[in-house]
Amino acid sequence: MPTDRPAGVLSACIEVTKPGITRLVTITASVGLILAGLHYGGLHLWDWLRLATGVIVGTALAAGGANALNQWYESERDARMRRTSTRPIPSGRLTSRAVFWLGTGLIVSGTAVLYILCGTMPALIALVSAGSYIILYTPLKPLTIWNTLVGTVPGALPTMIGTAAVAPGIGFEPLSDPIGLALFSLMMVWQIPHFLAIAWMCRADYELGGFRMLPAIDPTGKLTAWIIVGSSLLLIPVSASVVFTAPSLLGWPTIAACVLLGLLLVGLGMRVALHPTEKTARAVFIGSIIHLPVLLLVMVTEAVVRSIF
Repeated sequence: MPTDRPAGVLSACIEVTKPGITRLVTITASVGLILAGLHYGGLHLWDWLRLATGVIVGTALAAGGANALNQWYESERDARMRRTSTRPIPSGRLTSRAVFWLGTGLIVSGTAVLYILCGTMPALIALVSAGSYIILYTPLKPLTIWNTLVGTVPGALPTMIGTAAVAPGIGFEPLSDPIGLALFSLMMVWQIPHFLAIAWMCRADYELGGFRMLPAIDPTGKLTAWIIVGSSLLLIPVSASVVFTAPSLLGWPTIAACVLLGLLLVGLGMRVALHPTEKTARAVFIGSIIHLPVLLLVMVTEAVVRSIF
């Protein structure tokens, strides 16, 4: 569809925000709100509606804006890679300038929504998350293999948007909320096997784009595979730590999910260690996509059931 048609432009604008990633980030922020809100209690229906609207809309806008600016920054490199050459800027469906202002506007709008409906700290977290993603993580991708580890921080920060909206304390005190820190740790560790699987699957493309990913110094894939296994194993106690921050809401069902889903990723990672191929790495990627939503769904379901009964 030509980009001079409104539907084509709108579709390209949505695409440049990476809707899948934006949706996942918004879900993690919402889970933080639900768990912390149920844990601390005292919220009336209007409070839930106000905070949920702020967290969902504000996080989605800010995350979408950060993704758009990421594509704006990397458009020249995206044009060199097969899997990204059809993105809106390289394909000519949107101009670089349009994406820059779209991304900036979305971040400002999302931060404003969070500030108005949820308070200063959730807005600040969203701003820091977006800023570190664009200013710190994105420029490091062509420079060092450590970019993946650095990128886990802006990817995990949104979990604390929801908890900071209801956690007690003034100033920066909500940042030390145990539920928020546990969810932050969960998201940090989860991203390692997830993104390393992508890095191995797309290693040839990343080389064309000039990105320094771990496979660039690990041609056999063995180191990448064993880090996937180790981080997947670490994910089990880290995800289970959320239970101990809210024992009145979470218990054995969540712990069982942490163990079973974590062992699934470990098993898939072992297959990569034995046979480091695109097929086995893709299985880890798919397994990680299953792992996180299922685990978060179990947490929220158990918390809601326990809070009612």
